[in-house]
Amino acid sequence: MSGQRQVPVLKDNEQVIPDSTAIALYLERTYPDRPLLPASPKQRGLCLALEDWADEAIVPNARKVMVGAFKQHPNFRTALLPAATPELLRNLVGALPGDILNLVGMGIGFGPDDIKIAASALKQTLEALCLLLQDSPYLLGDQPSLADFAVAAATMYIKFPTSQYVDLPVGIGGKGVPGLADVPEYQAFFEWRDRLYNEFRTPRADAPPPAASTSGPTPISID
Repeated sequence: MSGQRQVPVLKDNEQVIPDSTAIALYLERTYPDRPLLPASPKQRGLCLALEDWADEAIVPNARKVMVGAFKQHPNFRTALLPAATPELLRNLVGALPGDILNLVGMGIGFGPDDIKIAASALKQTLEALCLLLQDSPYLLGDQPSLADFAVAAATMYIKFPTSQYVDLPVGIGGKGVPGLADVPEYQAFFEWRDRLYNEFRTPRADAPPPAASTSGPTPISID
């Protein structure tokens, strides 16, 4: 429909807009009563920079750590999915973007060094986000913006939300990459992110009931 193979794509009447940033800017122009960008030029610039950072830095590193560790380390599967079955694992993989799965399926994947570099970058990212949220309810102050939504979406690959907002296998809500999702210093960020989801997203109507609680992620070595 849009002439390219990536999502998201927005169809608004006869308009077809691909790419999350282009969609946000279109909505900003077309429906200005609910702004996604701050009015101040400096805040607007920071918002767009944070949105770009989420797309270009957080997302690739988060996918790399999650998919790479999932592929290379059998213990990671147990840490992420304590009751993992072949069907459940296939369902999880089916929820991941096709471009990443193509890499894994072709055997190219990510090596241990790639995963360690990505994990190190994500630790710095999570520290920075915790600092940004220390004195305000949202990343750029008292009102939510495109930056908040971009960062919340980008970090789903590090730790899945507790509620079933998207079609993911039962039992992985609240679980994520060991060494990132279970670090106490980062919990303030994940609590903020889950509050943001709760404020602006509605759980799927067909979502199954929550799975019984487990002991959570188990740290593993990714050397």
